[in-house]
Amino acid sequence: MQNNEVNSAILICGSAQGVAITANKYPNIRAAVCWETEIASLARRHNDANILCLPARFISEKTANEIVQVFLHTEFENGRHKKRIEKMTLHQD
Repeated sequence: MQNNEVNSAILICGSAQGVAITANKYPNIRAAVCWETEIASLARRHNDANILCLPARFISEKTANEIVQVFLHTEFENGRHKKRIEKMTLHQD
């Protein structure tokens, strides 16, 4: 993402909080902790999340697979959400 080599990524750790905090330190990264499919859908549709962070201690493998599918196949809605995303983006001069 930093070098425009990939569009999205999946990070997995116990709670997913540490990997999300670390990933979000980088420009153009919008990492979201998702523990159910609805959260993954909202993260993509409303926040244009490009990194999925899964909390391995708190979800089953089946749930993780369902979340991944939703995350990878849900599009950003743009519209009213685009302005918020632009405000979140770090602009480096």
